[in-house]
Amino acid sequence: MAEKKMSSGRRSQLKTLLLQIGVSMLEEEAQEAQQQKKKHMEENCPSLFLPGCMQELQDLCRKLHKQIDLVDEERYDVEAKVTKSNKEIEDLKMKVQDLKGKFKKPVLKRVRMSADAMLAALLGSKHKVSMDLRANLKQVKKEVKEEEKPAGDWRKSIEDKAGMGGRKKMFETEA
Repeated sequence: MAEKKMSSGRRSQLKTLLLQIGVSMLEEEAQEAQQQKKKHMEENCPSLFLPGCMQELQDLCRKLHKQIDLVDEERYDVEAKVTKSNKEIEDLKMKVQDLKGKFKKPVLKRVRMSADAMLAALLGSKHKVSMDLRANLKQVKKEVKEEEKPAGDWRKSIEDKAGMGGRKKMFETEA
């Protein structure tokens, strides 16, 4: 079932025939477009009739101004519709992009890896960064309670405060 190859002469002959047919089709389409243009102009734009007196010219100008206003209104309405539809198209494109961007997150497996190994995997081998996670933790200082004083201290403080001299020391320390 081997296919027979076409000779180069036959191939070029077929190519020229196709090109000739394409050229004739393009010419026919151009003629049809020209005919449609003429037909449209005859329907929508009648031949210009210029009256002789001034009053008839003014009436013609008023009529033309009214037609211009109608055409401008239609143009404005069409522009508004086009801008509205373009905005809707953009919104729909954004929604499609958002929907395409969302996907189900796969269930992740737990992998034991140190922080250094994780950084090396993310940043590559060229970045050698060691990270001590415990260094960034907040340090909490434990408060020492005042009750835990040695036993000998309370006797000294009572003897110092006893008598007139002790009261004097109390007032001096407060002030």
